[in-house]
Amino acid sequence: MKALHIITGLGIGGAEQQLRLMIRHLPVHSDVVTLTNPGPVAEALTADGVRVVHLGMTGNRDLRALPRLVSLIRSGGYDLVHTHLYRACLYGRLAARLAGVRAVVATEHSLGESRMEGRPLTAGVRGLYLAGERLGRATVAVSPTVAERLGRWGVPRQRIHVVPNGIDSGALRFDPGARRAVRERYGVPADAYVVGAVGRLVPGKRFDQLVDALTELPPGVRLMLVGAGPELPALRERARRAGVMDRVVLTGETRPPLPRPAAPADGPPVAPAAPGPPALAALLSAMDVLASPSPEEAFGLAAVEALAAGLPVRYVDCPALEDLPPGAAQGAERVAPGPAAFADAVRRLRDAGPRERTVPDAVHHYGIARSAEQLTRVYASVLDRP
Repeated sequence: MKALHIITGLGIGGAEQQLRLMIRHLPVHSDVVTLTNPGPVAEALTADGVRVVHLGMTGNRDLRALPRLVSLIRSGGYDLVHTHLYRACLYGRLAARLAGVRAVVATEHSLGESRMEGRPLTAGVRGLYLAGERLGRATVAVSPTVAERLGRWGVPRQRIHVVPNGIDSGALRFDPGARRAVRERYGVPADAYVVGAVGRLVPGKRFDQLVDALTELPPGVRLMLVGAGPELPALRERARRAGVMDRVVLTGETRPPLPRPAAPADGPPVAPAAPGPPALAALLSAMDVLASPSPEEAFGLAAVEALAAGLPVRYVDCPALEDLPPGAAQGAERVAPGPAAFADAVRRLRDAGPRERTVPDAVHHYGIARSAEQLTRVYASVLDRP
């Protein structure tokens, strides 16, 4: 089978990195088209041996991209087209239909109750989404919660398939050496209690609440924010005005790990890659708790990744954990929104003393191999239809 994945962009983000991880585990030959922004994930996919094409789209209404995409699909001889994120779903479904490919799957990565991909939902957004959805054969929801939202929107239930995001739990395992190295890099004392948060620095993630919570916690507590985005200047200024900037670590976004090239059999060894930002696994190892104050998530990937690193998790909304049977996500607890609730939760965890880094059952439920098997079955179902 030959599949073409179409995605809006390939900068650092949950959907983008999930696409790379999924392609690595699918028993399918995959190419990728990015409509815009061929960022670090495009580089990582190329290093994996995946063909990546940048369509050069200049904006949402750049209709010149459509015939280019149709031509690319026709010339590629694809059996199936898989679209990811709102703009790519609209253009990709239409282009696939015009190119004669009827086996079209779309993954809905970021549908909240009132926002999609961080932007407010409107009647126009919903109407355009539903019009495009009819051009495909299956819509993949990353959680039962998202599946329920799609159903309430009007997507036919028989077209919705739940395939959760997957993680490589082994790659996220706690590493005491990485914990020491990351703390030394950012000047965090070995005995500091580090509250971590991971995600795009956008208003909807509500990381401002964690900055405010820090003002209610003892000086030995630090906040490590992992990510980049437009909210960075506001968060930095908020911390400065609150007098806690010296207790806040802003790491920026992590780059996806690249495969190291093999050394030639008869030549010198390959030099190690130039040092860059620490990998997510190392940053998680440096933390003592993962805090997720976002009130509206489609899945909650950062929480699952933190559990794989053996971290306790405190969250406001996380369908990935709430959709599981009781007790499957030991170490994770839901808290009320607001700085006071997070300060109280962190204070109680810190006062309880060090805990063993255990990995709960929830992590195994979200293994990437399992998710890839489920998606492969969705592919087979849409290809079997006349």
